[in-house]
Parts: sequence; C-alpha cells; structure tokens
Amino acid sequence: MSELPFSLERTVLICARSQTVFRFFTDSTRFASWWGTGSEIEARPGGRVQIRYPNGVLARGEVLEVDPPRRIAFTYGYDDPSRPIPPGGSRVTVTLEERPQGTLVRLRHDVADAVARDHHDQGWRYQLAVFANVVANDEHQGATARVDALFRAWGEPDPAVRRRLLEESVTPEISFRDAFSATSGIEDLHEHMAAAQMHMPGVRLAREGDLRQCQGTAVARWVATGADGSVKGKGLNVYQLAPDGRIAEAVGLWER
Repeated sequence: MSELPFSLERTVLICARSQTVFRFFTDSTRFASWWGTGSEIEARPGGRVQIRYPNGVLARGEVLEVDPPRRIAFTYGYDDPSRPIPPGGSRVTVTLEERPQGTLVRLRHDVADAVARDHHDQGWRYQLAVFANVVANDEHQGATARVDALFRAWGEPDPAVRRRLLEESVTPEISFRDAFSATSGIEDLHEHMAAAQMHMPGVRLAREGDLRQCQGTAVARWVATGADGSVKGKGLNVYQLAPDGRIAEAVGLWER
C-alpha cells in the first residue's frame, strides 16, 4: 500500500509469554475473545481480517505479513463510508518483544490524516487494555491451582513433597514477605516453611473464597487452622505472577 504520512503508536506490557500473546493473532476464537463475537483472522499474507465490535461496527482488512511470534501487519478500514478510514485505508503493525516481566506489545497504526489518527487514539488505549486482560486470563488459567499448592506447602511435613509443591507453583527466585517472613529464593522459603512447622506444628493454610487476578497480579484470602480445626489466623495474600504463570512474588497481609 502507498506511504501513509500519519501514525499512532502505543505499547502495553502483558504478563504472558510471547507465544501466548501471538496466538491471539493466529486463532480466530482467541481473536474474537479480544475484539468481539464474529471477529476472525487468517494469519497468512493475503488472509482475511474481520473485526466486529460489540456495538455492531464492522472493520475489515487483509494480513500483509506474519512473523511468529514477533510481528504481524494488516490493513484496516470500515465498510461504513461515514467512518474516518475506508477499506484498506490504514495499516496496523504489531511487534512483540520478550521482557523479564512478560511481553512488550508495540502497536503502530499508520493512517492518511491527523483526523483518523486522533479518532483512534483512545480506541487503541482501550483495546490494548482489554487485550492485556484477555491474554493474562488465558496465560494464568492455572493460577488458582498454583496458589493452592503454595498454601498446602506451608503445612506439608514431608520435605520432598513440600519441595515438589514449591517447584510446581513458584519461580526459583520467589520472594515472600509478611509480618514474619522476608525470604528470597525457593531454598530460603522452603527452609522458612520447615521452621514455621516446627514452631506451629499442625497448622494448615487454605484459600478462602475465589482467587482474583488482573494482568498478572492476583489476590486471595486465606485462613490458618490448627490441628484441632480452630482458626489461628486470617489474612490476604497479594501475588505477582511470572509470564509462565508461576508465582514470582507474594506479600501476606495478616488480619488483626
């Protein structure tokens, strides 16, 4: 397509692996979960792009280039002549860059005039926020199971089983802090748990209510019970999830 003189650029850091992020440009079901029911994409040069917004507005385009899992470009325009971009009248380029915290998504929208650029500024701000949430929800489907495994590890007396629970649920560099903890790394946390069991034998921790997660940050309420079933404490934990879904950081807030 001809050179387009105006452009809009935005970035968003998503707590997910790049292969997970890119699947939303190659799988129409995932693509529609971002844009709206009826949206679809054919991830090949010349493939069809259709975006059906929840309000019924329809945009169409054609895939120009695909380089998984790093880059995709497609044209974008509206069937409705009252809209600022005609069919094929703009170009959207998305590039993905790996970061320790996840994937940096760079979006560039090249358009013919400043009116079209300004018209889409808030739209892309909103759509990339929706995208970050949809991708993070997909990547972190196992967050509840990992949080529950970490809770079980606190009351597990067998060191081998406790270590397995930790390896399944947290990163090697896990940071854990609460009123009685300031550990760094899986080894430190493993030994801290052993000491906690020695001083509080028979105490078990369990999640209370649903885990809530947004873009890689999760929160869960918990209750600690003694061997006789009596409540020893309650609180709220805040988790930072790694791009692969494991727990990278945890902060525990005890209720007074």
